[in-house]
Amino acid sequence: MTALPDTFVLGAPKCGTTALTRYLEAHPQLFVADRKDIHYFGADLGFRNRARETRTTYLQRFASPEAARAARRVDSSVWYLYSRQAAEEMAAFTPDARGIALVRHPVDAMYALWSQLRLNGLGDETIDSFEAALAAEPDRAAGRRIPAHTPLPEALLYRQVVSFSGQLERAFTALGRDRVHVIVQEEMKADTAGTLRTLFQWLGVDPDVSVDTRPVNTAKAVRSEGLRRLLRYTPAGLKSAVPVGVRQAVSKRLRGLNARHARRTPLSDATRARLMTELQPEVDRIEAVLGRSIAAWHPAGQST
Repeated sequence: MTALPDTFVLGAPKCGTTALTRYLEAHPQLFVADRKDIHYFGADLGFRNRARETRTTYLQRFASPEAARAARRVDSSVWYLYSRQAAEEMAAFTPDARGIALVRHPVDAMYALWSQLRLNGLGDETIDSFEAALAAEPDRAAGRRIPAHTPLPEALLYRQVVSFSGQLERAFTALGRDRVHVIVQEEMKADTAGTLRTLFQWLGVDPDVSVDTRPVNTAKAVRSEGLRRLLRYTPAGLKSAVPVGVRQAVSKRLRGLNARHARRTPLSDATRARLMTELQPEVDRIEAVLGRSIAAWHPAGQST
């Protein structure tokens, strides 16, 4: 009998989920599904241009002897926290389901998400100004100005994506407060070893396992804007001649070659100041939900 996944990295996007998934994979008592961002749960998520996993194909990812022997089995999918249904679906699927949520200062998270979507070669985000992308949110909420290749239109609603307080409350309600562990990205970056020790203790596995904590998924910039634009489009003849899996693999490889590690261009002082004021109530709500202040989110500790 296939052992069910019982631990879910919920997201949020650009909050350290890729790094955390690598750390979890390195722990010998944990089994992590071979693909990140499966998104089996979250029936309300409006993914386009991708087939949903069936229960059979999903469970096959956990059907190995390694998974059966593991103390916990992990599914890491970055949009679960955003979904209004995913946590409830998990609770119904796995009675002892646990969730790991990651959050980041909303201003930094939304800017990092816009930057990542701009980097994606398929044209997930075609507006080349962050300020203009924010101004386009009302149109996009109404279904307008959505790029044809955007796999998840909701990802373009940046303010909604970083409304973490309500998302955390949903997860707490569905799974139980004691079964959701929240990690603040800035705190994990400052003390990765301590963050992992606390997490491993919460998961009931050896907290002293040594894990490579070198930076993962660092900020990138586009080498060639022309190539980025070219990668948005697939000629009709190529679609019929080349299997979709091959096309996706080639596109991913070319996007990787077109990216270079670089410090993300900081927000302008004016935009940061405006958004910090606008989103301060959300910061206050997140801290209220967590029951503590997050020092790194306040001006004295705020990174740019």
